[in-house]
Amino acid sequence: MMKKVLLFGDIGIDDTIALIYARLHKEIEIVGLIADYGNVSRKDAVSNIYYVMKLFDFPEGIPVILGAEIPLTGEQPTYYPEIHGEHGLGPIIPNEDHEIKIENFLEIVQIIEKYKDDELIIVNIGRLTSLATMFILYNQLMQHVKEFYIMGGAFWVPGNVTTVAEANFHGDPFAVNIVLNYAKNVTIIPLNATQKAIVTPGMVDYIDSFGKTKILKPLMEYYTKFYQERDPSLLGSPVHDALTLMATIYPEMFIYESYPVTVVDKLDGPARGQSIAETRPFENVNNDEKRHRIAFDIHYDMFFHHFISIMTGHDGQ
Repeated sequence: MMKKVLLFGDIGIDDTIALIYARLHKEIEIVGLIADYGNVSRKDAVSNIYYVMKLFDFPEGIPVILGAEIPLTGEQPTYYPEIHGEHGLGPIIPNEDHEIKIENFLEIVQIIEKYKDDELIIVNIGRLTSLATMFILYNQLMQHVKEFYIMGGAFWVPGNVTTVAEANFHGDPFAVNIVLNYAKNVTIIPLNATQKAIVTPGMVDYIDSFGKTKILKPLMEYYTKFYQERDPSLLGSPVHDALTLMATIYPEMFIYESYPVTVVDKLDGPARGQSIAETRPFENVNNDEKRHRIAFDIHYDMFFHHFISIMTGHDGQ
């Protein structure tokens, strides 16, 4: 059955890998794209979306919606050109030979009303500001979304922005807590799982030889260079956002547990953005606090098979 996905993203390298994966997967239909700040500015996110959509011949009519430009904290966002490149696509400077048609933020309402109750899945692979805004404005409507998949957090493993915090949760912890408080059927894909979704240079070369992924190789070479300079022991680079999208299709690939989750939203302390799961059994026995499904590990052999097969077009479908 086709998964209808409304994707919120700050389109850097790993978000772009996720977009390519979605385009090549026969069971994923992107029904809307929300361009947010995060890895890059919102302006660059929009440009990158249109560049990728044209390059990979996405179906016409997919709305591209302007999301948040700054977090709910009111701070100016920090971008990461050292990881994602000046414009978010590594060494690639996207051309502007395409017509950019931007939809109003409230177009999200129309999409949810069209697909609500049994079909729509929201996948958030960037900061959670826009998604939180939807809960602030349209909480009842948001209850009709079937499932939410969120890339973010780091549970008892090192963060990638601070010792304890992952970038999406650190960038707007207020937004994360709003989403976790109000959303139902939430799956969190944190660094615990995504850091293990390693794509090696050998995998990239093999995928590239089939010619279906076009810009994958320069993107991954740029991305891998950053990761291996930071940690020479790594065999490649993790594809955080593609893994989150894969979770909508392959639940058996993940090892899940469910716990209540809160995020530290004190902005000026070292714990900012830390994701905390309440794991004490005596607290959870009679605790009616909302629990969220968390991916603590993956079966790498399944990840390897599914990623390679989809990206080469040999998915057996």
